[in-house]
Amino acid sequence: MNERITGGNHIEEGEDTFQATLRPRTLDEFIGQEQIKKTLSICIEAARARGDALDHVLVAGPPGLGKTTLAHIIAAQMGVGLRTTSGPVLERKDDLAALLTADLAKGDVLFIDEIHRLNRVVEECLYPAMEDFFIDIVLGEGPHAKTIQIDVHPFTLVGATTRSGLLTGPLRDRFGIQLRLGFYNEKEIAQILRRSARILEVECEEEGIQELARRSRGTPRVANRLLKRVRDYAQVRHDGVITAQVAREALDLLEVDNMGLDHMDHQILRTLIEKFGGGPVGIKTICAALGEDERTLEEVYEPYLIQIGFLNRTPAGRVATAHAYAHLGISVRGHIAHQSDLLSEL
Repeated sequence: MNERITGGNHIEEGEDTFQATLRPRTLDEFIGQEQIKKTLSICIEAARARGDALDHVLVAGPPGLGKTTLAHIIAAQMGVGLRTTSGPVLERKDDLAALLTADLAKGDVLFIDEIHRLNRVVEECLYPAMEDFFIDIVLGEGPHAKTIQIDVHPFTLVGATTRSGLLTGPLRDRFGIQLRLGFYNEKEIAQILRRSARILEVECEEEGIQELARRSRGTPRVANRLLKRVRDYAQVRHDGVITAQVAREALDLLEVDNMGLDHMDHQILRTLIEKFGGGPVGIKTICAALGEDERTLEEVYEPYLIQIGFLNRTPAGRVATAHAYAHLGISVRGHIAHQSDLLSEL
């Protein structure tokens, strides 16, 4: 399988347009994350009543759970504009200054994805902008350099991160509203799939919806991606209707198992168990064995494996759990005995 259909960060060609078509536009349309919706609803209503910009919002969580969608909803419900960028794109203070002074009107939302990857110099320039709505600009060089302050319109910064632990304390503390998105349950994913199917005008039987929901990893982006692929399969191989059988056939063809694990997930678990005796093993060693980079493993692959109890992070390294052995059909005792036999032969 060349493409990871269940990968949270990977955006295939045309994916932005597809996801935007299905994106909820209000908090009422947003399914799941009920406590977060209540918090945001109160904060937005209060800010609108006062005529103020909404306090800065930090949204954390694994990829594909709705961080970007919430930024769009905040801007829409505040009745203001939205400007989007990402941490790696803002390389210099000038990049940030241009955004804040030229592109943002009063009350607008600035959305910075992957905010944990901001350049430290840019981050420090952001502090006074977030707190007091001005930025410092240095004119000239050496002993004749001058620092001037430029006011910016009051704005709302919405920062999204998959790794909140990498945020510096001073940056995190400047967000008045801090939210953490969790994985969705099957019932919520099924609701999302029904809504998406209506928008896409795809005929789905309830059993087909449930089959898709089971294999969607608790992630709306994955659910919509699977729906798109199963729709194509139903159109080409069947009569266009997504039944339970059609969904199973399509997802089996895509190598997505009944728990939503794909080829790469299986490879990670089998590498841990078959090459390293189930662990513990360091992440750098796993990445070398898989040919994958460390950030992708930690941000994309591991969160769901940990959430379903197949993988543990320990001080000594990653460990495959008994649930992982059972899912792969490997006997824990038999595997340990086999490993002992191999070691005794050395």
